[in-house]
Amino acid sequence: MAGRSHDDAAAESPGSVELNRESDFLAHRGLVFAVAYDITGTVTDAEDVVQETYLRYAAVPGPVDNPRAYLARTAARQALNAVRKAARRREDYVGDWLPEPLRTGPGSGERFDPQIAALTAAEVSTAMLVLMQKLSGPERAAFLLREVFGFDYSEVAAALESSEAAARQLVHRARERVRAGTPRTVPDKNEHRAAVARFLEAAMTGQVQALLDVLAPDVVLVSDGGGKVTAARKPVRGPERVAALLLGLASKYSAGAVPEIIELNGLPAVAFREDGAVTTVFQASTEDGRISGVYAMRNPDKLLRLQ
Repeated sequence: MAGRSHDDAAAESPGSVELNRESDFLAHRGLVFAVAYDITGTVTDAEDVVQETYLRYAAVPGPVDNPRAYLARTAARQALNAVRKAARRREDYVGDWLPEPLRTGPGSGERFDPQIAALTAAEVSTAMLVLMQKLSGPERAAFLLREVFGFDYSEVAAALESSEAAARQLVHRARERVRAGTPRTVPDKNEHRAAVARFLEAAMTGQVQALLDVLAPDVVLVSDGGGKVTAARKPVRGPERVAALLLGLASKYSAGAVPEIIELNGLPAVAFREDGAVTTVFQASTEDGRISGVYAMRNPDKLLRLQ
């Protein structure tokens, strides 16, 4: 049987094209979300970018040679627009700003499709997102597209509407700026879970030495209350200070708060519930089985999706 002629292909029905576009988009939706989330740091903005990216992709009149690259490029541009719009709000933010926790793994709920629930720590870890906040928007997008999602420099340049040389320079500059805070390896999930479990048990039972043992010598705790609830407004550094703060919180709230270990941003984390509602989330970065960073999310606006 002869194949379709060029004219036959050109006459393909709009409905067929629409179905192909939807199929392409669904195949890469996880990537689109991850690019948007990593750049913006918020689930709400990322979901808006996903929607806008789909609408733009569906409206392209002709064939798209590389749907994956096109979708990532479009998502990056829309995410940078969102970052620019949020810049003023970020300037007025009370205390430290942390990325919104993202529920991943089993039991993520109907809100997330399987691709998003399956995102890994290498793609969406809180530690990486915190580092991304040190970069300008273009540096962030260039670094993520190249270093995290593996796009060629030509594709990075297309996303940023720049030359390939400029894209290389952005990636190089971003590498230099985040190198000091980048973990040497992506933590093993089981090892990370064990460290988080030790951390939780020591804090909840008041075991000072056990807590100090699981904290790295250069551990830093960052809290985000958004000015709406009580939270440390500056980073707390060093195992003794971090342990003292955590033990004080455990003593104050342990009677009414129920902890559970859930997966957030690709790694085990601790969520505390009071009267059934999540009021605090502790996420961690680990190296060599010890906790090097603690990210305490208390801003109720950023916890809504975990309820």
